[in-house]
Amino acid sequence: MTVFFRVLELVCELLTLTILLRAILSWVSPGNTNIFTDILYHITEPILAPLRRIIPRAGMIDFSPLVAVIVLQIIVVIIP
Repeated sequence: MTVFFRVLELVCELLTLTILLRAILSWVSPGNTNIFTDILYHITEPILAPLRRIIPRAGMIDFSPLVAVIVLQIIVVIIP
């Protein structure tokens, strides 16, 4: 069972990293034709899209990546 929890912890950490990279790339805006941004969007969109439906935008600021990172880090802390 500990292997399962370690894999879950690793997945949460990798998702946190990809969400942070996507947030940073949104400031730089490399364009939609970049393969790296396409991969990041395909990985993170299933997590961020449901949060966007729940959390309203504050002007131009999208708080869904922040909430997703907080939730993922709470999961990492809760894992024994």
